[in-house]
Amino acid sequence: MDVIVTGTSSGIGAAIARAFLEEGHRVWGIDIAPASIEHPAYEHVQADICADELPELPELPEPEILVNNAGTLEEADAIAVNLTGTMRFTDRMVTSPRLRSVLFIASASARNGAEFPQYVASKAGIVGYMKNLALALAPRGITCNAISPGGVITPANSHILDDEELYRQVLAETLLGKWADPEEIAELAYFLTVRNRSITGEDILVDNGEMLKSNFIW
Repeated sequence: MDVIVTGTSSGIGAAIARAFLEEGHRVWGIDIAPASIEHPAYEHVQADICADELPELPELPEPEILVNNAGTLEEADAIAVNLTGTMRFTDRMVTSPRLRSVLFIASASARNGAEFPQYVASKAGIVGYMKNLALALAPRGITCNAISPGGVITPANSHILDDEELYRQVLAETLLGKWADPEEIAELAYFLTVRNRSITGEDILVDNGEMLKSNFIW
């Protein structure tokens, strides 16, 4: 199948792209950074999904699968990139008559509000937009879902991962005492877009039990 993934130069997006490539699919990756993947079935478009004119996009295929992963942790840019840019790019791609599945990478922060305000709002907005899009795409038989990761071991979180004491503190906030690997998120992304035909409009939390953890005082 022809797959478009945004934000493929590192972290979760790179892991998702590789998961599809390993299964024999063709992947087009879009990122403001240069390519980090070399594979005969991978094509990289270095572009900003927020730009008014996205270079080379007219040459993209009509996707069968769209994975919206591109995003930023920068508070000042969070709404423009994570929400507005993703919505505009998705609106352009869902016109594909071949489309069968759309997936968004949101965040556990969309549920608990536990990060910076514009970042939280951007991810919560993505979950709401996903549900609205699921309603719109259902008559075409297209599934539309989101994954909301908690802590994930990626370069974007190096400020935590490289600080032994800080990392110990965040792991203590999870039930399982760990963070997820990008490959775990990629496996779920593959299932939801390729294997799944009956789950739609859902935001799936992958946080090692952080949301559930509580200290019960009796």
